[in-house]
Amino acid sequence: MSDVILRTYVFLDSLQPQLAAFIGTTARGFLPVAGDASILIETAPGLIINRITDVALKATACTPAIMVVERAFGLLEIHHRDKGQVIDGGHAVLAHLGLSEADRVKPRVVSDQIIRAVEPYHAQVINKMRYGDQLLAGESLFILETEPAGYIAFAANEALKAARVKLIDASLFGAYGRLYLSGDEAQIDAARDAALRGLKTLKGRELGA
Repeated sequence: MSDVILRTYVFLDSLQPQLAAFIGTTARGFLPVAGDASILIETAPGLIINRITDVALKATACTPAIMVVERAFGLLEIHHRDKGQVIDGGHAVLAHLGLSEADRVKPRVVSDQIIRAVEPYHAQVINKMRYGDQLLAGESLFILETEPAGYIAFAANEALKAARVKLIDASLFGAYGRLYLSGDEAQIDAARDAALRGLKTLKGRELGA
């Protein structure tokens, strides 16, 4: 299936508690818990997600939390307590598509910024649209945008491993992914460093190449 673009293919070895809880809040599938291994697979076109979900679930004991088909792209998340099951699910999908991990699109950081000492009214506006924790006035806010979108889950997981911060919101599918984290200044700096450092370790093809 050479016409399928593997936009995201990324393994999370252990879902951090806040990310697992966030997925549980926003997803409609079989919800993961902290410590589960997870893999996110994003494709273009989007409708192929139904086929690769079938492939992954028939090959393993994994369960899906996220299966989204939107206009241009599709996103699948599967998880299991056993890392080997998740890895096998990913390999089954790659074999079905006739692709390898090296064929995935390399993540690109579109934007990253830290807003320090967030103003009260700014915090209130963000809180109205968030699905995670609450942003408090005076905290620092880290905002990250990636292309493709699915890599935001990996960036969030790496940041939450490295720092004591709050997951305010995350957009995991669509043209671009976005992540909002808050906390004190030093912890937000550490979270940003971990997220960006983690993304740099993911190799793949340049988008459009």
